[in-house]
Amino acid sequence: MANIVHLTSAHPRYDTRIFIKQCRSLNERGHDVTLVVADGRGDENIDGIRIVDVGRPTGRIDRILRTTRRVLRAALRLDADVYQLHDPELLPAGLRLKRNGKRVIFDSHEDVPTQLLAKPYLGKVSRQTLSRAFRLYEDYACRRFDGLIAATPFIRERLGRLHPHTVDINNYPLLQEFAGAADWDRKAQEVCYVGSISAIRGIRELVRACELLHSPARLALVGTFSEPALACEVARFPGWARVQAHGHLDRTGVQQVMRRAMAGLVTLHPVVNYLDALPVKMFEYMAAGLPVIASRFPLWQDIVEGNQCGVCVDPGNPAAIAAAIDHFCRHPHIARRMGENGRRAIHTRYNWGSEADKLAAFYDAVLPGGATSCHVRHGDGLHAGIP
Repeated sequence: MANIVHLTSAHPRYDTRIFIKQCRSLNERGHDVTLVVADGRGDENIDGIRIVDVGRPTGRIDRILRTTRRVLRAALRLDADVYQLHDPELLPAGLRLKRNGKRVIFDSHEDVPTQLLAKPYLGKVSRQTLSRAFRLYEDYACRRFDGLIAATPFIRERLGRLHPHTVDINNYPLLQEFAGAADWDRKAQEVCYVGSISAIRGIRELVRACELLHSPARLALVGTFSEPALACEVARFPGWARVQAHGHLDRTGVQQVMRRAMAGLVTLHPVVNYLDALPVKMFEYMAAGLPVIASRFPLWQDIVEGNQCGVCVDPGNPAAIAAAIDHFCRHPHIARRMGENGRRAIHTRYNWGSEADKLAAFYDAVLPGGATSCHVRHGDGLHAGIP
């Protein structure tokens, strides 16, 4: 078994992908796992995993310039067999670890070059220049690492052209968190949205849709607004009277909201970095037995309509969103059947158990004495090999 250190300068210590799924899964398979974080909450040992805190940054610039150096110093002190990076700003630290003879894995949670092209506060020329510059640097670093992990098949396709040892580890739900079947006798006339709240995630259209409802449905909104001004703006919409804003909730609170809801919403705008994304909450709605109302993107249609577990709509059309909400609230038998279809798809295909097995096989290949290339199954052909 190996000494594995996960490194993050930006994510919280109990991050679902990093700590709850990956660190725990590797620890359960006998590896000695340490997580280096930067949140100022101190060191601790939990669930057999050691957490080392290098201190909270004072701002974004401090995080990039100084916190990353503190993370690197902690990494070198720990002298691990393998290091897994979870933030693009840690790529220079990864290259330093490689120069010190260490094995390094980069876990690409997001397609940063594509994201930069969608930043509205950057001019067109700046977006293209920054995107190209980062892609060149990321390509340079990734070719020198010992393996690459991608959060989606789309990212894996791109990174796979750089390194033969690349695998997608998708953020599918943990089955044990959604053990009980949905109790449809206790459902409320309510739908839910769970996640970060912003304009490009469709909050204006969701609240506008509430103005157009013919059923008594309400919207349970779970998450925090990215901009205070946006929160004030949508609170003035007439549809806000149908919104119950819960703010941030822990995982238990989120599950309670989902148990009451008749459908889950994920109507993100068609910006370039969302079109091939796999939203965690979409799969969690399915795991909770909720039908999904999702944006009409080809990949999402393959999943939602292909499994008959919801409907896809134009995310820019509040009337279409309202019609989908009304449909499920007026026809609970249809909502229940689609919710059961989604839950079945999670149990047979889109669950963390299969991803944990892929992660274990990936590490077996990257550890000393392992294979020189990764032979983990990438999928069965559904849109770039979704497993």
